[in-house]
Amino acid sequence: MTSPARTSPVPRALLAAALLVGATAVAVPGQAVAATPTFDRIVLSPTATPATSAIVTWRTATAAASPGVELQPADGGPVTTVTATPTGQAGGGHYHRADLDALTPDTAYRYRIGDGTEWSDWIDFRTAGAAGDPFTFLYLGDIQNDITEGAAPLVRAAQADASDAELTVHAGDLINNADADDEWAEWFAAVDVAHTSTTHQIATPGNHEYDGWNLSDHWTRQFPGAGNGPDDDDLDGTAWYTDYQGVRFVSLNSNYTNAPWFDVVDWLEDQETWLDGVLADNPNRWTVVTFHQPVISNSEGRTGALVRAAWLDVLEDHDVDLVLQGHDHSYGRGNLTANRTDDPAVTTGPVYVVSVAGPKMYTPSTTDWRLAGAEVRTQLGDTQTYQVVDVTADTLTYRAKTQDGTVVDAFTVHRGADGKRVVEN
Repeated sequence: MTSPARTSPVPRALLAAALLVGATAVAVPGQAVAATPTFDRIVLSPTATPATSAIVTWRTATAAASPGVELQPADGGPVTTVTATPTGQAGGGHYHRADLDALTPDTAYRYRIGDGTEWSDWIDFRTAGAAGDPFTFLYLGDIQNDITEGAAPLVRAAQADASDAELTVHAGDLINNADADDEWAEWFAAVDVAHTSTTHQIATPGNHEYDGWNLSDHWTRQFPGAGNGPDDDDLDGTAWYTDYQGVRFVSLNSNYTNAPWFDVVDWLEDQETWLDGVLADNPNRWTVVTFHQPVISNSEGRTGALVRAAWLDVLEDHDVDLVLQGHDHSYGRGNLTANRTDDPAVTTGPVYVVSVAGPKMYTPSTTDWRLAGAEVRTQLGDTQTYQVVDVTADTLTYRAKTQDGTVVDAFTVHRGADGKRVVEN
């Protein structure tokens, strides 16, 4: 679609003022947790073209002599050996990456990881199909604290409920302390290798993945991104997009804590320009954008003014379907009041969601929604949720659920000959 003309980039004074509000993450490295078994923290990540390629990353306790992957169709056939690239160390472990290319769309494959001596068990995954083919994805807000006892039960309930999900979107703050290897071990245990190694993971970083202005060494070794983001080394593995069966998923990096304000201005403006181009040149019917700090804050004492000033116009101009966020440790879903219709159950334009999967909670507030010219449709405090989104050629059906499966929010986005409608369920 053609975007309406927008004003020039956000005034730097406004961005500088917005920096005064926000939480600070202080990294406290935890004890390193050795790789057990030989290959662990296996992650399947999408490329820009997940119908024909994929990325596999993993960790070993020691440097591997000949790291690689064996790949073949799940129903049998020739085995292809893919040489892996060592990507460095984090938390005492050695990380590796293998790029699986020249794959057939909508096809079941299996792969196993080797180090020159040992091999993992075979792991199954499927390449993306054609645009319009139905699929399901999960969306999880901050896990962050009390991972094993407080967050893991909800994550496992989500995976059991949506066992056919082909992707999972993580909206940042997966852990609490950026370089705490024991917390990363808890996260991988909670999410489970049976999920991370078979289901594409779309992860965007939160402020707790940073130590000051330094992204955790764990991040890009585990979540490399598709490599098609802005021309900015600081954004590698954090701003990128993938096209999956008719949906363009875009990860942005909204982190601004602990950074010099003039760096943040450039950081956000670079992404604003890049995002505008990515959305203008989008061949897909649907668009889902995810980042950590919301454009409209959902909790008391917080503001999304900084991110809102940089990106809201772009999201609205291109009529993004879902904007999936975290950071505020409460649940909220709404839209700009300008997107109301005569029917109170129907809106148009982007849907903005904030959710939290872990047990850390803040008090919800409507203040920033009003300041943004927006309205809350559903708002909850003290409520851990996971979100299941079913995608077809014509609809996105969204459900937010608690651990016991209770639906606490639901809507459907319709696209048809009469345009786009967001209908309350």
